[in-house]
Amino acid sequence: MRIKIATVGETVLRAEARPLTVEEIRSTAIRELIEHMRETLQDAPGVGLAAPQVGLPLQLAVIEDKAEYHRALSETELAERARRPVPFHVVINPSLHLLEPPQASFFEGCLSLPGFTAVVPRSRRVAVECLNEQGDAVRIEADGWYARILQHEIDHLHGTLYIDRMWSRSFCSLDNYSRFWKAKTARELAMEFRLAGDTAP
Repeated sequence: MRIKIATVGETVLRAEARPLTVEEIRSTAIRELIEHMRETLQDAPGVGLAAPQVGLPLQLAVIEDKAEYHRALSETELAERARRPVPFHVVINPSLHLLEPPQASFFEGCLSLPGFTAVVPRSRRVAVECLNEQGDAVRIEADGWYARILQHEIDHLHGTLYIDRMWSRSFCSLDNYSRFWKAKTARELAMEFRLAGDTAP
């Protein structure tokens, strides 16, 4: 079942999500929620979806970056972003640790802000301590685009959207991103927007 995705302006996207107990995680209701979120993510399509995006202030997110999503990017773009396929998995009650300063800056989008994108600085390497869908404790170490996805989704659990972290002058429609910015390297983007006086918050 596909769930309606909340869009910017809805208060649930700005609320602090609550943690789940192990009993809740193992309940039928949460198992069904995870499956519905998976279907919604694949239908969108997207690479991550947090529970607040489907109207529930819970510390739960699903992630999957399929190889087929990479076809629109060149080998050079994939290498620069360190983007590789990520299998479907669930993160619950995550604690995020940045292993490098947030200095990797690329365009980023969000299912809750459809039709737009902006440059967002993120850490290239992170560690996440969380529970999985069985309620077991796991530690994830991620780099490149996977690290970006984790940071983006965990932000959602704390009421933060990418527009809070973006270089404001880079904000644009997806059409204009494709026309003017898609082929530019991270260095070129930094030169363009830093010279224009933009700074990350």
